[in-house]
Amino acid sequence: MNPGIRWKSVLVAFAIVAALYFGLFYGLEFWKHRQGPWEISFSVDGEGNPSIVIYEPKLNISSVEILFPEEKALTTNLAQRVAFDRPEKALPFGKILYEDLTTLPGVITLDLFGHIIEIFPRALQIDRKEYAWKSELNIELSPTNKPGPAKLPPQQRK
Repeated sequence: MNPGIRWKSVLVAFAIVAALYFGLFYGLEFWKHRQGPWEISFSVDGEGNPSIVIYEPKLNISSVEILFPEEKALTTNLAQRVAFDRPEKALPFGKILYEDLTTLPGVITLDLFGHIIEIFPRALQIDRKEYAWKSELNIELSPTNKPGPAKLPPQQRK
């Protein structure tokens, strides 16, 4: 006679399913975070001149500096490094327009003093101009190169 389902069988099946679930969950989390976040150092010198330096060690991106020589920040003598490992990080100056941190390092779009800076793993885009990633790259942005207002597609009337 077959007594039916045994508790030992149920526990073994539960253990296998739980092991698969946790293995897949933590495996996917490792895969999403394996390259690490973008790290940006925000700094302001004693005269109020702001700059940022972008790092991403796993992609061999280091010391990409963007200077804003004719802009003035409200604070002086500031040096703060922000790692974009979680959404909605507070910035010392500027604002975050867009961030997709689903798979790190992700994509970040910043508005810093009217300049739109988009940080992708494949390239850096500043004011709609693309730059290839090169370590020790220095870029100076002037107020005359700010992009105009965004062009939106015409809206359909109902």
